[in-house]
Amino acid sequence: MPAALNTLPSPPADRHVGHLLAWAQEPLALIEQGAELARAAGQDVFALGLGVPAVVGFSPAWNRRLLSDLPTFRSAGSFSALVPYLAGGVIVTDAPRHRERRQLLNPPFGARQLEGLRLRVRLSVPAVPQGPFDALAWADGVVQGALNAAYFSGEFDPELLHAFLAPLRRPFPAPMLPRPLLFRQVRREVQRLARQRVLAPRSDLLSALLALPGALEETQVSLAAAHDTTTHALAYALWHLALEPRWHTPEHHDAVIREVLRLYPPGWMGSRRLGADLHWQGVTLPRGALALYSPYLSGRDPHLWPQAGEFRPGRWAQSPPAWAYLPFGGGERTCLGLHLANLILREVLAAAPRLQARWGDARPHPGLTLGPRGPLVVQRRAGDVPD
Repeated sequence: MPAALNTLPSPPADRHVGHLLAWAQEPLALIEQGAELARAAGQDVFALGLGVPAVVGFSPAWNRRLLSDLPTFRSAGSFSALVPYLAGGVIVTDAPRHRERRQLLNPPFGARQLEGLRLRVRLSVPAVPQGPFDALAWADGVVQGALNAAYFSGEFDPELLHAFLAPLRRPFPAPMLPRPLLFRQVRREVQRLARQRVLAPRSDLLSALLALPGALEETQVSLAAAHDTTTHALAYALWHLALEPRWHTPEHHDAVIREVLRLYPPGWMGSRRLGADLHWQGVTLPRGALALYSPYLSGRDPHLWPQAGEFRPGRWAQSPPAWAYLPFGGGERTCLGLHLANLILREVLAAAPRLQARWGDARPHPGLTLGPRGPLVVQRRAGDVPD
């Protein structure tokens, strides 16, 4: 007979609040400890007490099952539902409706369609400042401008766009707080731009999405999902290129982006709810439990990646272990914005001069997404010719 969930390895917990306090204060240390205990016990999953029973897995086998078995691993009731920015659209649509919905959305976000936006994104990228600057703060503005260009041909009110996206980068509980007035203002602005495109279509994402049902909701949700993730990836890429400028060449940029996303996957933890009991490696995981997977743990697993904690873009000369590299998820639920994020990152890195690192705190700090704990101050390298 399979064992119960409470037999799984689990980090020490407070008898009153379980792991909730540790999850709120130092979640990376908590899940790293859980993974270490699981490996020592010959397991690839461990248990957490987060107010409801929760299990975290980190092996390729677990990742594949969770991301492929959509009827068992449901999005309804997962962490996304707690964040108003993400609690809608295809993100929270479950099987069997998810596949049909996703197939409608794939073409506008496909690599071929987005190629037509490359020049617009390129022209939206400003020159880096003269003198030292915080790569994280700069990336925030750059990505907002690039998303405005890609979605709205740069016509969305920049101040309103900043107000809408800013809470996503603040500590919890800021991203979870309802903002009905702000969301109504954003929806009215999207509706205004949509009416313009009915009369005169543009070659932007909003025009492409308008032919689909639920276009305004998908626009708003995908815009929010794209901003913070791309901002943090860009900031880390600029920082590591400033530390190791030999990688700052067009032929190396794709490997740099992949390595940054392995070490610092913005979506550091993904969540589902079990829609049915699941027997996994001799343990019964009960229906209704939180089922979590961690691109952060999988991407830093020393059993899968040599020198797992080091920045080594050269490792991408070979294919990664299957189902171990998941910065954009995987399977049918692969992130809709994968191609858009890569387009923005490539264009910004191609335009960036050679940089040098001044000072910063690059230790990963998890919020809604994974970003650096402190500023990442860089500047142009001596001898670089300003634009």
